[in-house]
Parts: sequence; structure tokens; C-alpha cells
Amino acid sequence: MNLLARRPPPWLLNLADTVVAVLLALASTASPPELTTNAVITVLCWLLAVPVAVRRKWPEPAYYGALLIGLAVPALQGNWLMPTAVVALTIYPVATGRPVWRSAIALVSGLLVNGGSLLVSMPGQPRYSNGWPDPVFILGMVWLAIGASWSLGTAARTRREFAAREARRQAEQAAADERLRIARELHDVVAHSMSVITVKAGVAAKVLDKHPEEGRKALRAIEEIGRGSLAEMRHFLGVLRAPGSAPSSTPVARLADLPSLAHRAAEAGVLVDLSVEGTVPDSMASAVYRIVQEAITNVVKHAAPAHCQASVSVADGRLRISVVDDGPGRRVLPGRPGGSGGHGLVGMRERTLLYGGTFEAGPLPGKGFGVHASWEVP
Repeated sequence: MNLLARRPPPWLLNLADTVVAVLLALASTASPPELTTNAVITVLCWLLAVPVAVRRKWPEPAYYGALLIGLAVPALQGNWLMPTAVVALTIYPVATGRPVWRSAIALVSGLLVNGGSLLVSMPGQPRYSNGWPDPVFILGMVWLAIGASWSLGTAARTRREFAAREARRQAEQAAADERLRIARELHDVVAHSMSVITVKAGVAAKVLDKHPEEGRKALRAIEEIGRGSLAEMRHFLGVLRAPGSAPSSTPVARLADLPSLAHRAAEAGVLVDLSVEGTVPDSMASAVYRIVQEAITNVVKHAAPAHCQASVSVADGRLRISVVDDGPGRRVLPGRPGGSGGHGLVGMRERTLLYGGTFEAGPLPGKGFGVHASWEVP
């Protein structure tokens, strides 16, 4: 099926056109002796076949050349089939490769010139035993053949232009999706690391004089988090500079990193009870990790010190994520008056919607804040 759908190479198309041109010339010069008057007609028939052979390389010169040469053939030989066939064949690449207004001019020119020469050449021409068909019928068949070829060419050009526009649209959409994905990843990396770094820096500033060991521990944690975040950011920035970079170097977030995430959150004052039940598909692991990471980051930013329950479960064909804390329950939500943030919640919602899932986030009754996401798994 792929071989049939693939466009043949140009040399093969040109060879096919040459073969068709030779067959047309041979068929035209093989007319009954009474219709072949002299060698001039033979030469004209072969000349008329030349535009068919070169119609793809020089569409418009071939087409208008066919019209000019075709003026003489019906008048000398009474052969209206070959000029019509040549004009119909040569107008097709004009319709496929030229703007509509230029191909329309070519169509009108062909109908007038070919039809006019046909009507002028009919009177006084030798007749077969059953006589000439009705001139109006012949003219209608000639115009129908030329118009059909032009219509097919125009339809092919339209399909080609639509396919090109669709390819550009898909490329632009893919680029936009990739930029959005990288923006989400950068937000998650920066938001989480900076939140923890800010908390740890505050701890270091308070205890460094009285408890230098605790202060140095906090500084080492800041260094470790900063190095990891810088490595991830360098990768994403590299992707932005050079799209299509090798995916093998992509740092992929894994569910196995969730305990480390919980440990960093604990150092920032948020105790996380983490539970993972069931098997999460590898294709969804990164999204699950980022949603949990962003939810815990929000707890660190807005509720620390606090206690947090984070659970990931796969059961009954559905993946569920829940992150609930016992903090004050205040968050900056998108769309609220005076709210200037909310990118984290938007990113979590976008990741969930990528899998056709549902996402909910908001204050809990009385105290705390909850984030819930779920979608079906294959």
C-alpha cells in the first residue's frame, strides 16, 4: 500500500509522458491513406506530440505550443482527436502547478483556439462513409475532455495546497505543544527547587551561628537541589535552542524519585506520607511525578509547616492521584480576583487533560487543601 501511495520519481513520469507522446504520434500518422496527404502532416503530428513529452518540465510553454501546432493539424488532415488529446494532457500540469487565474486563462484559450480550429476545419474535409458527426457534438466532446483535465488538475492542486497547509499547521501545533511541555517542566523544576531552597536558606540563616552543623547541612541540601535543578534546566534550554536533540539525553522524571521528593519536602517542613499502589504505565510515570511534585511544592510554598498525604493508585483500570494537606487551605487560584499566579495548578490540570482525565483542586472543609487527578489507563 505504501508503494502505491508513493509518488513516482520525476524521471519515471517524464519517461511515461515520452512513451505516450510517441504512441499518439504513431496513432495519428497511421490514419487511412486517404486522410494522409503528405509528409508535412506527419511532421506536424510528431511536433504536436513533443509538448506531451515535456509538459511536466515546461508546463505553460508546452501547453501554448500545443495550441499553436494544433491549429494546423485539423485543417490539413481533419484529425481532431490528437490535438484534443494533446491539449487535454498538457493543460493538466498547468492546472496543478499554476495559480487559478493563470490556469483559467489557459483553459479559456484552449477552449477557444481548439474549438475554433475544429469548427473552421470541418467544412470541405474528407468524410468517412457515415459522414462527420454533428459539429456541436464534436465541439462538446472536445470541450468536455479539456475541461475535465483542467478540473482534475485544479482538484489535485487544491488537495496539494490543503495537505501543505495541514502539514504546516501540524508542525506549528507540535512546536506549540513542545513549548508548552517545556514550559510546564521548567515551571515544575524551578518552582519546586526554589521553594525548597528558600526554606532551607531561611533555616540556614537562623541556625548557622548557634548550630553550625545544622546550618551546613541546610547549605549542602541547597547545593544539591541547585545542582540537580540546573542540570534539568540546561537540558530544557538546550532543547529550546536546538529542537530535535537526541531524546536519549532527556532527564525523565520517575516514580522511583518520589521518596526523594518527600524527603526534600520534609527538610522544608512538610511531612509527607507517601503511598504508591498498583503499576503505573511507564508512559504516564513522568506526568504522575510532576503532578505530585507540583502539589507538594504548593504545600511547601503556602502551608509549611504542615502534614501532607500523597497517594498514587492504579485500580479498576483507573489511575488516581491525591495530595491533601492540613495547612491553612489558601492557594492562588487562576481566575480569582487579585490572583497573580496559578501556573502550577494550570500545569497539573493540563497534564491531566492530556490523558482525558479529571482534575480538582481547592480548599477542604474546615482546614487544608486537596489536589485530585484521575484518568483511565489501558
